[in-house]
Amino acid sequence: MQRYILRRLMQGAVLLVVLAIVVFALARVTGNPADLLLREDATAEDRAHLLKALGLDRPTHQQLLIFLKGAVRGDLGDSIRYRKPAVEVFFERLPNTVGLVSIALVGAMVVAIPLGMLAAVGRGTLVDRAAGAVAVLGIATPSFWLGIVLIYVFSIQLGWLPSARMGTPAHYVLPVITLGAFLVAGMMRLVRSSVLEVLDSEFVKLARIKGLTQTVVLWKHCLRNALIPVVTLFGVFFALLVTGAIVTETVFAWPGVGRLTYEAVIFRDYPLLQAVILLKAIIVLGVNLVVDILYAYLDPRVRYA
Repeated sequence: MQRYILRRLMQGAVLLVVLAIVVFALARVTGNPADLLLREDATAEDRAHLLKALGLDRPTHQQLLIFLKGAVRGDLGDSIRYRKPAVEVFFERLPNTVGLVSIALVGAMVVAIPLGMLAAVGRGTLVDRAAGAVAVLGIATPSFWLGIVLIYVFSIQLGWLPSARMGTPAHYVLPVITLGAFLVAGMMRLVRSSVLEVLDSEFVKLARIKGLTQTVVLWKHCLRNALIPVVTLFGVFFALLVTGAIVTETVFAWPGVGRLTYEAVIFRDYPLLQAVILLKAIIVLGVNLVVDILYAYLDPRVRYA
């Protein structure tokens, strides 16, 4: 296991270097931030002073080397818009996203696991077909459209819930539903397929021969084994949502890292965009490694060379 973890860490380091170079190049495609910061009547001298202040007056390869050297030290530069270290801005927004995503994931599991098990037990029945329809709708519905519809119905028409920003617990309801709809659909189908596979295994048949009730067989013998792929999916979803909840956070003006990524692109904030993408990549790599380790502990049959 230690050799496996070490190998994964080395692969992650190489991947981060490649990603840093790619992000550095793609950030420049969005345009020059000086075009947004300067007034229309700005002179060439004003532009030159601004580019020098931003560190953009040097050749591109020198800018890349400076960025990589700083990244090794943990210094990803200062945000052009916020006038402070980009890493600091990222970690100020990160708790807002983690809180939103955590609630959405836990809520999705609470709903998806029982529904998935009911669908598996009642395979081919009306309950199974209804669960399948819910799953299809949840996967097929675009999150931005669902968010807009929820705002229109519950905020504008009914006036029950706030439509944007964060503050009271009521502010979490609509973003959590928007994120959770897709999660419930995916997890429910996975739980159903996993439970069906476990129900046909030999140890479940043996438990039934011993006279154990259906409830005990399902919740004691089936659930743990059926949750192995769900745990993997949970970790993947958590990493993806923390790093990619851009649409939901933008629709609800949620001050998280997803909206921060959008702002970095719109305002051509090179240091902030580079920092956000790299830190998100580190989170994804770390979560995937933790999930792999948990997978091995949940399933003793799993061994890493």
